[in-house]
Amino acid sequence: MSDDVIQTFPIGFQWQTIDPFLFCVHHLDDYPAANDLLGPNAPLVGRDLGQDFAGVDGWRMYHGRVVPGFPQHPHRGFETVTYVRQGLIDHADSMGAAARYGRGDVQWLTAGGGIQHAEMFPLLDQTRPNPVELFQIWLNLPAVDKMVDPYFTMLWDRHIPRVTAPGVTVTVVAGGLGDERPPPPPPNSWASRAEADVAIWHVVMEPGASWTLPRSEGDETVRVLYLFDGDELTIGDTTVGARTGSAVEGRRSLELSAGANGAEVLMLQGRPIGEPVAQYGPFVMNTEDEIRQAMTDYRATEFGGWPWDTADPTHGREPRRFARHADGEFEEATA
Repeated sequence: MSDDVIQTFPIGFQWQTIDPFLFCVHHLDDYPAANDLLGPNAPLVGRDLGQDFAGVDGWRMYHGRVVPGFPQHPHRGFETVTYVRQGLIDHADSMGAAARYGRGDVQWLTAGGGIQHAEMFPLLDQTRPNPVELFQIWLNLPAVDKMVDPYFTMLWDRHIPRVTAPGVTVTVVAGGLGDERPPPPPPNSWASRAEADVAIWHVVMEPGASWTLPRSEGDETVRVLYLFDGDELTIGDTTVGARTGSAVEGRRSLELSAGANGAEVLMLQGRPIGEPVAQYGPFVMNTEDEIRQAMTDYRATEFGGWPWDTADPTHGREPRRFARHADGEFEEATA
């Protein structure tokens, strides 16, 4: 390694992350035209429905059986950040909230003390393919905030800043870049604390383009660059190959240069929370006793129950993007 690149690792289906992040996955599915049920108009014979992660024909049903996606499931003790580049996501949860978002939108959900939700990928176009692309990122919560009330925020595409330079576009999901500031995360998020220095940036670079990544705000900040598309990326004095994650020095600016085929990079950055992590599937706490309590609580309360008629709710064929919050507030994406 060099002074600029501290560590590298290959990017698999589930990306390796560093505190305060727990998990990151990039879903890219080339779904065919839709059927009448908002699912793929294609045979599902031979797929392991309910656990279809094989990527047959370039797409997956995941845990869905009719519509792709992730039906009713619980979370406690952390946050999910879902950044959608293509396609749509239908959200439903145990608070009675619902949303349809995508095409550049971000949903930021604080699970806190416990929530159930579903994330389905409805396919709307019955005449053309329905590609879906999204990142799901799990961000830990410190112990003091693990049991806060669940809360979600919508960051609509029109409000998310893009910073441009010659041959480069940076989508600023979290953390300021220059004079640009995205909408705030939920109030109890680790990212809501200025000293946490959390940033999520998506960098698209044309072939041969260069861009200077500014230094982080804090000396304890950890940042990782994930080259998920493109053959190579030069970071300072180190060149890494395709599908590589690189933990990099954050205390100084770094020159990034794309290879001959361009590059797409996701940057996850933050000051580590620095607390013990105990995880069992969808529960992330600090101790094993707290994990056992989470399981007990879920069996007893179902984190508020499930007010929907099905485990995999979708929101119709109308493509409008909206959010209906548990308190009745309604938002609609206008572009």
